Amino acid sequence: MQSQVDELREIKASAHRGPGERATEAQRAKGKLTARERIDLLLDEDSFCEVEPLRRHRASGFGLEAKKPYTDGVITGWGTVQGRTVFVYAHDFRIFGGALGEAHAEKIHKVMDLAASAGAPLVSLNDGAGARIQEGVTALAGYGGIFRRNTRASGVIPQISVMLGPCAGGAAYSPALTDFVFMVRETSQMFITGPDVVRAVTGEEITQNGLGGADVHAETSGVAHFAYDDEQSCLEDVRFLLSLLPSNNRELPPVAHGTDPVDRTTEALLELVPSDPSRSYDVRGVIEEVVDDGEHFEVHPSWAPNLVCTLTRLDGHVVGIIANNPGAMAGVLDIEASEKGARFVQFCDAFNIPLVTLVDVPGFLPGVDQEHGGIIRHGAKLLYAYCNATVPRISLVLRKAYGGAYIVMDSRSVGADLSLAWPGNEIAVMGAQGAADVVFRREIKAADDPEAVRQQKIKEYTAELMHPYYAAERGLVDDVIDPGDTRAVLIRSLAMLRTKHADLPCRKHGNPPQ
Repeated sequence: MQSQVDELREIKASAHRGPGERATEAQRAKGKLTARERIDLLLDEDSFCEVEPLRRHRASGFGLEAKKPYTDGVITGWGTVQGRTVFVYAHDFRIFGGALGEAHAEKIHKVMDLAASAGAPLVSLNDGAGARIQEGVTALAGYGGIFRRNTRASGVIPQISVMLGPCAGGAAYSPALTDFVFMVRETSQMFITGPDVVRAVTGEEITQNGLGGADVHAETSGVAHFAYDDEQSCLEDVRFLLSLLPSNNRELPPVAHGTDPVDRTTEALLELVPSDPSRSYDVRGVIEEVVDDGEHFEVHPSWAPNLVCTLTRLDGHVVGIIANNPGAMAGVLDIEASEKGARFVQFCDAFNIPLVTLVDVPGFLPGVDQEHGGIIRHGAKLLYAYCNATVPRISLVLRKAYGGAYIVMDSRSVGADLSLAWPGNEIAVMGAQGAADVVFRREIKAADDPEAVRQQKIKEYTAELMHPYYAAERGLVDDVIDPGDTRAVLIRSLAMLRTKHADLPCRKHGNPPQ
């Protein structure tokens, strides 16, 4: 038996070492870590338990029968992050360039099934060259199994994709199906057709990073939620994100007991937010003043910056905050902001994370491009997400809330549990100037001094329909609060709503706008 154990240890050591030092050096020359080094950074020390480390492919032809390395180019298993179970698979680019074959895919299927059964998050560390061409259509079928499992696990367990190398062709659809995508600059790329194909078909010359690099997807396409300069900081933030999420949709997010007082006043908000609704400010300052220790983890910080979506804590409990940002495009809602907000609301609702909406919105962005691009359809995505959400929902109007954008931003009429406002709020169909121009158009045009009459009508409209207590008097706002009490009011309200239970209609699923 001892000799058999010695043989086992040698085989496992060989599997752990991988293909050799030359391949490892080639990986590091590209500025990349090995798959096992990445797993060690992601998981708690000595917590990784590997699944199928001795798996080998059974393909033949094109020289494959002479090359059958252990792991078959993907390392799978589970470990812990801050003591909680997390499943992981990591492509090993040193073996077949991380390309997916039949055995490779079956290992991923196995760990995905285990994650769903155990009710634990799944993290994929992607660094692969796509399908293993030598194995033909069986490799493509392996991707189909991954996509189906991604979809089945959606809204059941958190799924996080970390892009640490190339991801081309159909392989890119798995990250697109997951909840969050992390990318590393210079070393990771995602695209359906590479630069060579683009050049052949369209004649356009472009580099891999220019086509599908981290900044492209974080700022332009919106495919990536986060972009980093190195793998270490990227994986550190993956760990932090996991600390904010429940293990599955049957649990609440973990509670952290901090030292930030519940009743801490937020008087600084009086200076942070200008009373003039036309003046800009960065809403992140408001968020940092209100939340625990000023710490929050913003999702999609570089894409659609006119809407801020972030995960944070209030009194140690995780909340999702959606906020119009007057510091970017005056805080209007456009196509990209609507999609960003809808996706974030749906994620929070799926994983029992309460929603706090900070409203300061002048409306939807006007323009031919927006209308032709489908702002009606895309804006409806955000509306649908809010209307469908059953988690605790609180909206707070900071300044202006005009037109349909006010309704869409979780107003009382679409189901917010509590609707609050600051004393400088302006809730109306449109701004006073625009309203006066429409309602009193004939009187202004016929006056001897049109501008004087216009200013008078603006004051009349403001006094009659846009004073801070108009909505509160009609029950559309539950309370007008002192900005200095914002943190305390939100925490008390969320504590009251913690036991909220709401049932959706009996149906297979809805049909959200696409």
